[in-house]
Amino acid sequence: MLFQRRSRPVIGLDITTSSIKLIELSRSGDGYRVESYAAEPSPPNAINEKAIVDAQAVGEAVRRAVKRAGARSKECAVAISGDAAITKIIQMPRNLREAELESQVEMQADQYIPFPMEEVSFDFEVIGPSEKDPEMLDVLLVATRSENVEQRQSSVQSAGLTARIVDVEAFALENACRLLTHQMPDGGMDRNIAVMDFGASSTTFSVLRDLKVTYTRDFAFGGQQLTEEIMRTYGLSMEEAGRAKKEGGLPANYQAEVLDPFIDDMCQQVSRSLQFYLASGSGREQPEMLLICGGCANIPGVADVIASRVGIPAERGDPLGQMKISTRALAQGVKKDATALLTACGLALRSFD
Repeated sequence: MLFQRRSRPVIGLDITTSSIKLIELSRSGDGYRVESYAAEPSPPNAINEKAIVDAQAVGEAVRRAVKRAGARSKECAVAISGDAAITKIIQMPRNLREAELESQVEMQADQYIPFPMEEVSFDFEVIGPSEKDPEMLDVLLVATRSENVEQRQSSVQSAGLTARIVDVEAFALENACRLLTHQMPDGGMDRNIAVMDFGASSTTFSVLRDLKVTYTRDFAFGGQQLTEEIMRTYGLSMEEAGRAKKEGGLPANYQAEVLDPFIDDMCQQVSRSLQFYLASGSGREQPEMLLICGGCANIPGVADVIASRVGIPAERGDPLGQMKISTRALAQGVKKDATALLTACGLALRSFD
């Protein structure tokens, strides 16, 4: 399932604790066009720490998103979280035929996977000749518990879709970063670029060199904390607080009492992530640019505040910045949600592998 290649367009479906985001792309000249888009709140208690616990409820939410988007494809790409996946680069002899390579990978996989193989879904992709030994190939092995794949398959099946591709969030994110090259110096080539993707409850910090991820870190932090602080401060329900956060209308003290402390926390998380990155290996260099993505990137002026605090130029990342957009997708508000669509876009791009 992982890495399966398809020529037909697939829907990129990003299923998280807080929302379900769906995007459908097509080719448009040298670039892409957004054909359809929708976002739907995740059903309460249906997803716990990225694990789907109520596939039926999630499926109903996916069905609503598909209907509202007017998506044409019945096939989708979904992702499992990085902490649910085991990834390992292993070496294999170059002279193996495909069938031999597959059986050799399976034999080696057993060494790295701490579960019985009958409970595991795994796949592999040949990266290319090994730098350590030209007679060997570097092979990327990816594995997860089968239940992680099955949860997502059954959720989308109950919505009338087929999960053609099951990817890993970190790979989808890397795939989507090619959509940010218009914001990077030299298109990101021969440059260190950091990408901070703030989700609702978790955030991913990645550093790319030549558009390949060289470092990644996931940690618990996200926009949900701001929503909860609005709830506590103003006595609102979760739904009311979420709406007020996006649409405004909060009391005059909101900026100073609630929003500014949250922005301070965002800056601290960026600073800490940069420190972890620089300490993670010899020869690490400070990234030359920081792209801020996710829902939190829409906080007015937040990229400028982060840039001034950490001393690195920062911008709000926009993966749709170079795309054409259909009238239907515009009507669903895809432009204002663009910065939160990295994973969904990375999955939709698998259509064009």
